[in-house]
Amino acid sequence: MTERTFSIIKPDATRRNLTGAINAVIEGAGLRIVAQRRVKLSEAQARKFYEVHAERPFYGELVGQMTAEPVVVQVLEAENAVAKYREVMGATNPEQAADGTIRKQFALSIGENSVHGSDSIENAGIEIAQFFTDDQIVG
Repeated sequence: MTERTFSIIKPDATRRNLTGAINAVIEGAGLRIVAQRRVKLSEAQARKFYEVHAERPFYGELVGQMTAEPVVVQVLEAENAVAKYREVMGATNPEQAADGTIRKQFALSIGENSVHGSDSIENAGIEIAQFFTDDQIVG
């Protein structure tokens, strides 16, 4: 069944002009980009997006990183899109990520790991709705 998932190309990647290279990996894996835009997250948007991590020690640093530079928010579509994109992203720690994954190729560190992807269908729906209206998703 075709699914949608949410992706963010993070500031460490946009700062290095890697949007096109990352999109090529995404599309090469069979995921279709059905919505995309470059935005500068406000502190309030970043806090809301990452509120599940609010109690964690890295929360403030994460919010700071995500608001430092523009990001590219995306909706991706494919069969089993959530699982497929998580595989394409690779492990959070780039040293543990499989060869060919986005994080193995482009991440600078665990914290600056170049991309975010939804971890479930439910969260994909919530995350997509924070950045896109239905009429902005075309595919």
